[in-house]
Amino acid sequence: MMESIKVGLLGCGTVGGGVLKVLEKNRQSIASKVGTYLEVTKVLVKDKNKKRNGVCLHATLTTDPDDILNDHEIQIVIEVMGGIEPAKEYILKALRQGKSVVTANKDVMAAYGKELFNTAATANVDLRFEASVAGGIPIIGPLKESLAGNQINKIMGIINGTTNFILSKMSKQGSDFHEVLAEAQRLGYAEADPTADIEGLDAARKIAILASIAFNSRVTFPDVFAEGISKISASDITYAKELGYVVKLLGIAQENQGEVEARVHPVFIPSSHPLANVDDVYNAIYIEGDAVGDAMFFGRGAGELPTASAVVGDLIAVAKNINKSSFDRTYCTCFEHKRIKPIREIVSKYYLRLTVKDRPGVLAGIASVFGNQEVSLASVIQKRRQDDLAEIVMITHRVKEANLQDALSIIKGLSSVVEINNVIRVEAGAE
Repeated sequence: MMESIKVGLLGCGTVGGGVLKVLEKNRQSIASKVGTYLEVTKVLVKDKNKKRNGVCLHATLTTDPDDILNDHEIQIVIEVMGGIEPAKEYILKALRQGKSVVTANKDVMAAYGKELFNTAATANVDLRFEASVAGGIPIIGPLKESLAGNQINKIMGIINGTTNFILSKMSKQGSDFHEVLAEAQRLGYAEADPTADIEGLDAARKIAILASIAFNSRVTFPDVFAEGISKISASDITYAKELGYVVKLLGIAQENQGEVEARVHPVFIPSSHPLANVDDVYNAIYIEGDAVGDAMFFGRGAGELPTASAVVGDLIAVAKNINKSSFDRTYCTCFEHKRIKPIREIVSKYYLRLTVKDRPGVLAGIASVFGNQEVSLASVIQKRRQDDLAEIVMITHRVKEANLQDALSIIKGLSSVVEINNVIRVEAGAE
């Protein structure tokens, strides 16, 4: 066995610092599990003079990535920089240099996973990315290994803590979206520019990764339909409660007759569903398999130590392989080529909220348009508002998205319709 396995760390921010803390705190236990010590010898940083609160004390700091990528003693590279470039370039170079890579980078994996896996396979090294989807929640490993004997039918997940915090607060406090977003930014749960979170882009990258693994077919970020939560109002939250639902931003991937759906959007989910009770910054992923049945993975999906937990878990697995001169070969499992359904072909139930003129025949006219487009209504609530306006809330039966959108484009032009306030999909199968 080796005296130690040398590791290079690309990035020493929140996650990188957490990785070093976990490695230091559990140094002896990790060495016992691996069979040798893990030694982070070099760390890539932007500023070597920055104070780092006790981390990076035992490693050489460098601003030159080649100090790590060209160091023949370093056998494993951890990438926790984030973003596409230069992270992708560094990962590829490390793999080509014969170094195994552990990454937490959802952006790179969602867009360039195939290229990275092919490069790792050619170099006969490991590429692991457990931390890229749900922070400290183990999900990549279970999908690739523990659940590999299943035919996965569906994955639904709360995979963005920022949006879950916002929707949970809106539900509990009755506050509006912008008020809670400001609170999330003050608390550090939301970035100064929250676009990637609140518009569903972060979750879309994660569901692309999960769908690719679950359905053995390549799904990339551009393939995923993404709609955020910025249009959700306190009124929508209130109506959801009245109707027995909770509003969540979900990543949804499912396979039906050899075709794959991959989407992120707000959902009315029944209050009895396990995901409905996942609040604040917590994440959860719900899986339906033909053998396992229903299974849910729950925990903290982000943060310094939860994400570091996943990174170090991958690091230990790779180090064990090196110590035994073997590799897991858990490479790309996208050996099938399934069609990805466009959003207009998706079938779902829908919640609709409209502001209309309060006069006879309005509801009948709207219902007629829906009927002509083969949209069937399951329930209707009408409430008077001031200034001779009324608010109509409808829940449809299951209908193809294209039919619904065609109907709404006609309804929008009716003189009796003031505004289509919101359209939210209702979790499929909830009756």
